[in-house]
Amino acid sequence: MTTFSERLRQLRMEARWSLAGLAQHIHYDRTSLHSFETGRRPTPLEVAERADDVLGADGTLLALWRREDAERRAAAAAHRTRAAALAMSRDLTALADLDISELQEGVEATAFDYLANPPAPMMDRAHVLRGEAFERLRSGHFRPGDRADLYVAAGRLSGVLAYALLDLGDAEEAHEHATAAGRCAEFAGDSELAAWVAGTRSLISRFQGDYGRALEHIQDGYQWVGSGHGTGEARLRCGEAQCLANLGDSRAANTALDEAEVARERIRRPDSLDGLFGFSRAKQSYYAGSSLIWLQGGHDAERAAREAAAAIELWRTGPVAERSMDDERLAHIYLATALVQLDDVEGAAEAIQPILSLPEEEQISWIAKRADRLAGMLSAPRYVGNRTAAETVAAINALAA
Repeated sequence: MTTFSERLRQLRMEARWSLAGLAQHIHYDRTSLHSFETGRRPTPLEVAERADDVLGADGTLLALWRREDAERRAAAAAHRTRAAALAMSRDLTALADLDISELQEGVEATAFDYLANPPAPMMDRAHVLRGEAFERLRSGHFRPGDRADLYVAAGRLSGVLAYALLDLGDAEEAHEHATAAGRCAEFAGDSELAAWVAGTRSLISRFQGDYGRALEHIQDGYQWVGSGHGTGEARLRCGEAQCLANLGDSRAANTALDEAEVARERIRRPDSLDGLFGFSRAKQSYYAGSSLIWLQGGHDAERAAREAAAAIELWRTGPVAERSMDDERLAHIYLATALVQLDDVEGAAEAIQPILSLPEEEQISWIAKRADRLAGMLSAPRYVGNRTAAETVAAINALAA
C-alpha cells in the first residue's frame, strides 16, 4: 500500500515541481519537505492540506495522511499502555518481594543508638521510619504474616518518639506517642511491648509529678508480664519503687526494689529487643538509686549511693552498645544527691563533676530538673559558708544558663 510520503513525492514529480517549487507553493521550507517525503518526520496536518490542494489530489493525499495519523496515534496509545502496564507489573513484583527486614533493622539500630545520642536526631529518625511502617499498614503493602510485626515496629518507633519528647521536656506530646505505642501493641497482640508501654506511661506521669497516676500505669502493666519472659516485670517493679519513694513510703519502695531483684533472677527468656527496650542490670541499679533519693536519707541514701555508683561502673565497664549516656549522667546526679543526704559534700562535688561541662545539646530535661534539685539541697542553710557547696551550686547554675 502506498504511503503518504510516497504519494506526496509521486504527485510532485507528476507536476514536474522541484522540492523548492513545491515549497514555494505551500509556503513551507524545502528541507522540511524533504524530511516529509522521505518519511523521516511526520508531516503536519496543514502541510498535508496545502499539498493536497496545490497538487490537485482531490482529497486522496489528505486521506492517506489521516489514515497514517490514526495509525500513529493508535501505536502511541498502545505504547503508553504497554509502558504503564510494564511499570505496574514491576511495581507488583516489587510489592510481592517486600519484606520488612530492612525496617526492623532500622528499628533495632534506633533502639541502640538512642542510648548514646541526643534525643532530637533520634526523634527525626524514628519519625521517618515510623512513616514507612504506617504507609505499609495503611496501603496494605505487606505480606499477610507481617501485619503484627509492622504494628510492633510502629509501636516501638512511637515509643522512641515518646522518650525523645520526654527527654526534650514535653510530657504531653510524649504521652500522645506512648498512647499510639500502646494501641500498636494491642493490634499486634504483643504483651512484651504492652508491658514496656505501661512502664513508659508511668515514667511520663512521674515526670509530671503525678505519682498516683504513675502507679495506676504500673498496675496496668503487670497484666502483661509473663513468668521469666524478659525484663518487663523488673522494670515495672522499679517504676513502682520510684512512685512509692516519691510518695514517702520507704518500706514499700525498698520491697518493690527487692521484688525487682527476684524478678530478674526468674528471667529465662531475654527481651526480644534490647537498647531502649531492654532493662539491663545497670539500668536496674540506676532505677534503684533514682528511687531512694526521694526519701529521708539514712539507709535509703546509703542504698541509693551504692546503686547509683554500681550503675555508673556497670555502664563504664560494660558493652558499649548497652551504655546509656543520658542515664549514666543522671546516675552521677543521683549519686551526688545521695551523698549530700549523707552530708558528704566533697563526695557529691566529685560525683557531679562529669556533668558540669556538658554541651547544651546533651542536657536533656531530666538533667536540668535533677541538677536543679541538687543545687537547692546544697544551698540549704546548713551549708552556708561551705566553699565546695557554693562552688558546686555556681557550676550547676552556669550549666543551666
